[in-house]
Amino acid sequence: MLGLDISSTAVKLLELSKTASRSTPYRVQAYAVEPLKANSVVEKNIADVEAVGEAIKNVVRRSGSKVKLAAVAVSGSAVITKVINMRTGMSEREIEDQIQVEADQYIPYPLEEVNLDFEVLGPSEKDEEMLEVLLAASRSENIENRVAALEIAGLKATVVDVEAYAVERAFGLVAQQLPNYGDDQTIAIADVGATNTTLTVIHGNSIIYTREQNFGGKQLTEEIQRRYGLSYEEAGMAKRQGGLPDNYAPEVLSPFKEAMAQQVNRSLQFFFSSSAYNTVDHVILAGGCASIPGVDELLEEKMDIPTIIANPFAKMSVSSNVKAQSLANDAPALMTSCGLALRSFD
Repeated sequence: MLGLDISSTAVKLLELSKTASRSTPYRVQAYAVEPLKANSVVEKNIADVEAVGEAIKNVVRRSGSKVKLAAVAVSGSAVITKVINMRTGMSEREIEDQIQVEADQYIPYPLEEVNLDFEVLGPSEKDEEMLEVLLAASRSENIENRVAALEIAGLKATVVDVEAYAVERAFGLVAQQLPNYGDDQTIAIADVGATNTTLTVIHGNSIIYTREQNFGGKQLTEEIQRRYGLSYEEAGMAKRQGGLPDNYAPEVLSPFKEAMAQQVNRSLQFFFSSSAYNTVDHVILAGGCASIPGVDELLEEKMDIPTIIANPFAKMSVSSNVKAQSLANDAPALMTSCGLALRSFD
């Protein structure tokens, strides 16, 4: 399956394959990023299915992939999740029937308007005669818009996941960069994208906290646009490719990096105030803004927490038709699409 991450500003595609090597078990077969027309996706919801479908068609063509099945994701804010307890010994069918009966207790929408699914997590720690079952539900329109956009591009949605769970899956690859593979540690993943910052905290390889806030690289693009009299597209291009006046780094980029550090720190403070934790062992920076030079060092200095840039491809081989340098530059922004592409091997 292709991992297709539909964000607010771009569609990111990734195709992985398995190898026989133990040191590099996965290979990047294809990858591409295609910008979206402005306002095609608003607050993680697809507003223009046709425009997103065309972008998916373009990103598939650019990647050269021939795969027709895809995994996509909805944002955490569009999903209701709840861990419920059920007695052990029930079959999948019985669990499903029971959930249909009880679901309206947990979901504030009419059941005919939602898509829901469940996963058995295992025995309850509190009562070994009970099973913990994760229930996830989202408004049907969130799912249907993604499925429809893929169909325009000639693809079939095989999996609709949740972004946070895709990131959790990709974290298994990034954990190889951490001391002791991050075991028994509390790790914060700060994903700073174009419009949103998502903090995901992982302990024992499972998500224990996630929170989204409105802050992202779009603010930097808009400041470049305002300061230098450029169009939004020109500002975005200049941000990526350089060529801005000498005062850009000290007067525009530095304040944005400071604001980004402040935002990540604020997100962590929210986590500490709403949990039993008062520290994290590492911060992993992800999202497009993680590629800004020196931002990891600034965060580490401001928060006094070891900080690294996410690269889920550090231990992967790369197909000859993939530009390795481009992949390395985009790696922090590909956590979600990587986690989705890994669903191929479930």
